[in-house]
Amino acid sequence: MKASIIIPNFNGEAILAKNLPYVIRAMGNKENNIIEIIVVDDGSRDGSIKLIKENFPQVKIIKHKINRGFSAAVNTGVRGSSGDLIVLLNSDVVPNEDFLINVLSDFKNPKVFAVSLHEKGYGWARGGFKDGYIQILPGGEETSFHESFYVSGGSGVFRRSIWMELGGMDEELLSPFYWEDIDLCFRAAKRNYIVGWEPESNVVHNHESTISKLPKKYVSRIKERNQLLCLWKNITSPILVRKNLIGIFARIAKHPGYIRVVLMALGRLGIVLKKKKKEIKESKVSDEAIFGRFS
Repeated sequence: MKASIIIPNFNGEAILAKNLPYVIRAMGNKENNIIEIIVVDDGSRDGSIKLIKENFPQVKIIKHKINRGFSAAVNTGVRGSSGDLIVLLNSDVVPNEDFLINVLSDFKNPKVFAVSLHEKGYGWARGGFKDGYIQILPGGEETSFHESFYVSGGSGVFRRSIWMELGGMDEELLSPFYWEDIDLCFRAAKRNYIVGWEPESNVVHNHESTISKLPKKYVSRIKERNQLLCLWKNITSPILVRKNLIGIFARIAKHPGYIRVVLMALGRLGIVLKKKKKEIKESKVSDEAIFGRFS
């Protein structure tokens, strides 16, 4: 299977200069089956485009005129790609020279939708439902392929055909960032596709992304809002829906400021309800069954 690497970028000139050479080196290893590297520039105002054109001519550039957010940048890259597999790498992720070899074997199973790459210190993701909310907990660093609750949108590999079937990341609901990869993988799991983690596909994540430079309070509110939106859209179990309502009131009682997050989410309720109908219609696996895999 052929792989397309997609790197979303926003004002990341310095990071690209440092890390793109490693990505190009990995492309030079024919065993990785990489056919293209695509940088989707999401309205940068720095010298990112000039840097790539002058120093990395083998990299394909797709440019947004304005900043549209992470999901939109990734979706644009996927539409412009030609590989069977989509490799999503944040600009601050450095791959090993042979990082895709073992992942390619994982995709021999046609039911596998996505596989997380191995960032040292992090294993597969455990998903749970507690106090009315979806919980993401760390799994272990195993020695073989392991099922995962979700695959990171910053260092993961996705089967393009299923990505297109699912409609990609939900940029309409979850922009500008956070929970889009969890949402995508949960939708895949509910359609009975496999999401996993590969210990032998190693990358280094240097955590120099744009989000880390934004105001922490703003980022926190968007993250909490999208947690609610992802849950409202995807959780169809009446029991879990009731638990979420109870959980919301409990959080507000304990932290009155949380009402602002709820109001932010309610502002997109119309979009949520439209998308929820599709999830109810197309889901094959129950919410409880998915969470039960990780209990």
